[in-house]
Amino acid sequence: MGKKKSGTTYTSKGQRPNVSKATRKLQRRVYMKSLDRNINQTTAWRQGKRVMLTVPNPNKNETNKRFIRVEATEYLGMPGERYIIK
Repeated sequence: MGKKKSGTTYTSKGQRPNVSKATRKLQRRVYMKSLDRNINQTTAWRQGKRVMLTVPNPNKNETNKRFIRVEATEYLGMPGERYIIK
């Protein structure tokens, strides 16, 4: 008779997600439209991190690109220029 296996020492390899794909996609959609995302982006921008924003394309001739991704420092400027960091 062999030794009994102990379930407490098993560690998952994390190879497959344990949440359905539809649930994960729904959570992402909700987060992308939420106020929490904007707060997180603003906080990261104030800390000087590289934040990307999606903004309407100023060039109206590029009709296939309605929105473009730009760095927050290009769009908003450096955090210390116009805003006071407390």
